[in-house]
Amino acid sequence: MSGTVPHIVQYQGSKRILAPQILQYMPRRFERLVEPFAGMAAITIANAVQGRADKYIVNDLNKPLVSVLQAAVESPMDLVSGYAQVWNAQFSYSGGSISHFYKVRDDFNGGDQSPANMLYLLARCVKGSVRYSSNGQFNQSPDKRRHGTSPKTLKPNVQAISWHLNGRTTFLTSDYREVLETTRPGDLVYMDPPYQGVCNARDNRYFSGIEFSDFVEAVDMLNRRGVDFLISYDGQCGDRQYGEDLPKELGLEKVLLNAGLSSQSLLLGKKEVTYEALYISRGLRGKTSTSKSITQPLLFDKIAV
Repeated sequence: MSGTVPHIVQYQGSKRILAPQILQYMPRRFERLVEPFAGMAAITIANAVQGRADKYIVNDLNKPLVSVLQAAVESPMDLVSGYAQVWNAQFSYSGGSISHFYKVRDDFNGGDQSPANMLYLLARCVKGSVRYSSNGQFNQSPDKRRHGTSPKTLKPNVQAISWHLNGRTTFLTSDYREVLETTRPGDLVYMDPPYQGVCNARDNRYFSGIEFSDFVEAVDMLNRRGVDFLISYDGQCGDRQYGEDLPKELGLEKVLLNAGLSSQSLLLGKKEVTYEALYISRGLRGKTSTSKSITQPLLFDKIAV
């Protein structure tokens, strides 16, 4: 297989673009990668393409999202076939493709949360942004400018993901703390929790928020047990910082990764670069694949596009 990193669908908050930078701070080989807040598992997929780990644990509280990932890995052609059926139906639907989206959304909220339906909603919704109402109903609107990823484009990506991860991946839909309790030295944990702006409150992507103090305690537990980890947690744009730094007592190294020009700033006629923070556990020092020193924060000047 080639070194190109496949992906299933656009997903807001995905670390697919930042993955090459993040992987520089990971060892070239380790036993198991654990993602407690996996989303569309971009970091797991990127690691698998490079053959860095023997096993992978993919966890997310969004069960329909995990079902898409599991189907892509364990039954790729069934996922592609089911998605193609839903995707093609929009072109012959009597009310048009927009009405078809709402029908699929109604079916999904009515209980038909099949991987094919979830994938179609992801592919068609605005900015690949998953949003749920307070009672757990998918309530994002369709992107009226496009019809979503075609099955023809999807197929080779899903096949590649399956090739790299099938037989090596465990899929979970547990609380992140339960997942962290199962980790051991030799594992590498990558965490991308909800933005701090939605911590301590319900997050529409994850159905529940996470308490800052609980998260700090969980990170401290990993330190005490000698488990290596990386955390994407906050950042800055221009002179504005988003979120609170993790406590210095945890002994973490913080680097800033260039996430590209801020789309919000561009709308306001400004050109400001967004930087996302990556926290590196003390146990990882000397084990990373990057040749750069991580004793001081680094800025990556190349703009990701």
